[in-house]
Amino acid sequence: MPEKAEADKALEDFAMQLEKQLQAMSSEYENKIRDYEANSAVMSDIIRQTKEGEIQDLGQRIQSFQQNAQQSLGKKEAEVYQPILDKAKEGIEAVSKEGGYAYVFDSSAGTLLYQPEGDNIIDLVKKKLGITGPPPAPTE
Repeated sequence: MPEKAEADKALEDFAMQLEKQLQAMSSEYENKIRDYEANSAVMSDIIRQTKEGEIQDLGQRIQSFQQNAQQSLGKKEAEVYQPILDKAKEGIEAVSKEGGYAYVFDSSAGTLLYQPEGDNIIDLVKKKLGITGPPPAPTE
């Protein structure tokens, strides 16, 4: 469906934002470790302990961010693809009712054992949804 390219782009942009934030946090973490390693020999105990705490805290924040980012990415994926899935479902239901189909199976899921050639309704669904031409090329 044509909307998929737009949804793919929105999801990709969102993932890139999360990745940039993670890279910034990781860079800060690496800098703190390098600074600590370079200067720990001349630090007083209180400064050394403070720096170690900062490094540990940042490491924990990075882990937490990674977990939250995964969850956010999953939510965003559902958000951008749900309208497309709903539209396809509506098209399938309309064509099925109009064509008098009792059952329509998703053969890509491997759940259909036999299907006469005439029962493939993808072209009818595309027509119903106003989709013309070949499918868009996959994005990488």
